[in-house]
Amino acid sequence: MDPITLTSERLLLRPFTAADTEAVFQACQDPDIQRWTIVPSPYRREDAESFTVRMVPDGWRAGTSLAFAVLARADVRLIGAISVFQRGQAGTWEIGFWMAKEHRGNGYMAEAVTVLTHWSLTKLGAERLEWRAEVGNTGSRAVAERAGFRVEGVLRADLLNKGTRRDAWLGAILPSDLGLPTEHVYLPAGP
Repeated sequence: MDPITLTSERLLLRPFTAADTEAVFQACQDPDIQRWTIVPSPYRREDAESFTVRMVPDGWRAGTSLAFAVLARADVRLIGAISVFQRGQAGTWEIGFWMAKEHRGNGYMAEAVTVLTHWSLTKLGAERLEWRAEVGNTGSRAVAERAGFRVEGVLRADLLNKGTRRDAWLGAILPSDLGLPTEHVYLPAGP
């Protein structure tokens, strides 16, 4: 898949490049990012380089994992990361994200999630976009809900993070939630 750039009023989402390595390294020193995401801990510069130089380009080439740097349009600096990646079932993708500590609380990530969600449901062909977060990650849950995801429940031992299985909240958004068409008809269960 050819890399793309997405924009919103305040944000620019573009694929990571090697030039982002230092900013990714610095952001991922945050204990909360290390605690709530699957980034290595401790997070080394080599981890950031592997992510920006190998993992991101490989994911775009394969078309199965599409990672974007989230940049503030005002000064074009890295403030976060967001990605969508294929799940096992055709048409099902998952979204994941982190925001640099100093930029939390400004609505940036909900804005980025909204932009990437709309693109995923209209251009990528996603018919179900899932969000997962460890139970207790209230910041991630608040972002997902602000972006229109519906929390569907708790999956026991769903997340493997640094050698420990943890329960996860699962949420999803469907094209029909936004009034968008889809290739396959959705027949919800009755009341």
